Amino acid sequence: MRTTYFHLRPGFTNSLLLATICIAIAGPLCAQMTESAPIATAPIAIRVTRPATEQVISPMLFGSFLEPIGHSTYGGLWADAVENPSFEEGLWSAGNVDSMLHAHPELRRASQLGLPLPWQPLDQSQGARYLPVRGDAANSAQSVLIMAMPDKEVGILQEVYLPVQRELSYKGSLWVKHVQGGDAVSLTLRRHAHPDQILASASIQATSAEWKKYMFSLDLKPNTVERLEPVDLVLSITNEARIQVDNVSLNPADAVDGMDPEVIDMARELHSPVLRFGGNFTSAYDWHDGIGPLDKRVSKLNLSWGIPEYNTFGTDEFLRFCELIHSQPQVALNLGTGTPAQAGEWVHYIDQHWERHKGGLLWEMGNELWGDFQTGYPTITRVAPLTLSYSQAIRKVDPRAVLIATGGDEDSYRDWNAKQLSNPAGTFNFLSTHFVVNDAVQMPHASSEFRTMAALALPWGLAERMRAIKQQAGEAGHPDARVAFTEWLMISNDHTGPNYTNMGGALFAAGFLNMVMRNADTVSISDMTGILEFGGIWKKRGQVYGAPAYWVLRTLASAKPHTLLTVSTTSPTYSIKRGVNRLPEIAEVPYLDVVATVSEDKSKLLLMCVNRHLVRPETATIDLTALGIAGGMAKVTTLTSENILTENDEEEPNRIIPIVHNETVQATFSHTFPNASVTLIEIPLSK
Repeated sequence: MRTTYFHLRPGFTNSLLLATICIAIAGPLCAQMTESAPIATAPIAIRVTRPATEQVISPMLFGSFLEPIGHSTYGGLWADAVENPSFEEGLWSAGNVDSMLHAHPELRRASQLGLPLPWQPLDQSQGARYLPVRGDAANSAQSVLIMAMPDKEVGILQEVYLPVQRELSYKGSLWVKHVQGGDAVSLTLRRHAHPDQILASASIQATSAEWKKYMFSLDLKPNTVERLEPVDLVLSITNEARIQVDNVSLNPADAVDGMDPEVIDMARELHSPVLRFGGNFTSAYDWHDGIGPLDKRVSKLNLSWGIPEYNTFGTDEFLRFCELIHSQPQVALNLGTGTPAQAGEWVHYIDQHWERHKGGLLWEMGNELWGDFQTGYPTITRVAPLTLSYSQAIRKVDPRAVLIATGGDEDSYRDWNAKQLSNPAGTFNFLSTHFVVNDAVQMPHASSEFRTMAALALPWGLAERMRAIKQQAGEAGHPDARVAFTEWLMISNDHTGPNYTNMGGALFAAGFLNMVMRNADTVSISDMTGILEFGGIWKKRGQVYGAPAYWVLRTLASAKPHTLLTVSTTSPTYSIKRGVNRLPEIAEVPYLDVVATVSEDKSKLLLMCVNRHLVRPETATIDLTALGIAGGMAKVTTLTSENILTENDEEEPNRIIPIVHNETVQATFSHTFPNASVTLIEIPLSK
């Protein structure tokens, strides 16, 4: 076989040939990837048969997870448009403060006048009419005193984005303590940066000298605010009045238990059977902060990500979200600053508040405990006894609990997992592993084309590591322990390759899901990062949309793959050397990656197909005769784009969405898979 070397360019159209073909004696920068077949190939032969032993695919391979990071919770799932509603200081890390001030220089002057981020004065020229008041607050630690002038309106504002394309009515609340003067408080929505243009207004009479909660409504007229246009929420007083204000909120009238209904709908359609509540924040999270009346929950710094944790989305809200989207909760417990007793209390609370109070839920004992970025990380010498103590505390509360111990990542798992596996058999049911990886490669001066193909090869290379992790567990006396991929994500450092936001990230996601399905005897849980942001649902400037990877997970999970079939293929392959640091050597990666299954209800044959080739459509002849299938009308769902760097965003939320059509197929049929595409073919089975 002649070895051919390729320099690939993502984004080529179907009509273009590969840009550069070099022979093996070319320089090392060209010899980056080897391909097993020349460019022009005969149709790929794919044959699907039944395996000797039935292998069932766990539905939990199509899970996702939610962590308060970025605007995944607040500003995303949580519908309240107001940031820092209780006027606290110290809710952002220094780096995040720098970013906010860079994006909004006007906040510097607001801070000088005593207003906490991101609040601003209605009129900066009025000077110092505000005072932060610590120790006298309706919520958390601080309120703000506003002091009106004799003849001018004085107030505070915050720039907000509202989902006006969906909802024009908004419900708000605030806490006020009257200090002196008049008692009228005005709440308005105004044209951003145009305080004289009032778009909606309401007024309350704040007469109480004690803290009291007031409700208000603001209704916009149709077509007064464009989609993606910000408005200013203004709270103001006049005539020398003085009030203290705290805990301001503003929700669209269609919010569901405080959550965005569009996000709920998209999350429900994802059909994720399990939803993880976890991440780095877990190691410093006290679950008690997120229960009880919302107005009494205290705002704190999310130490892991340097952002506010308002605690208004806590345990009850998470369970309600799971209920609304038909997912089972999977909760990561605090093994950083927490105790086994506290974990047991949380297990008991959730068991009592979830569905029929039967227990038996999934519990993850810690998150990435091997990392010194985890608050209170245990070190490798202490992780095994710590895991055992938590396991015992949880099983004392719920003997049916299913436990996931923190395992190591695929490239450095052996020593760490050996410690965990020194625990008695049955201490846990799963060892977790994560694959949150960037596209940094070992090849010096590598092109973006090489990094792209190296990234797309990663799921194929991971399979061997999964089997090695399971083998180590079996040899250590834990033959029943399986792997739980509780986080996975592809990141392009400079956005020139597959990234969770672009079509390349969708190819990675599809390849990853194919990998875990093929290895369903080893991997039983897989949680894509995440249900909000990253590869999932995004909300920017009031617009909700899905990343391309969201559509991959949604398409495959909705089909409900259940029983794995055997696929043999003649697809051309390529091999990577000196590739992505985490898995630099990966051999014989098929361009056309196919997994075949029978659906859960046994009504359909499912063919999950990924064409990794960036410029070449792949034509395949698919032989189903061994299954006794006569053929019929197949449903074909395809996800592709002109360029793997293409993304969905708030401006064009549907640039990349699945295209569905029907196609007549026979027991043997041909299909052409577009370059850089994900395809699901659903073929009816006779009953």
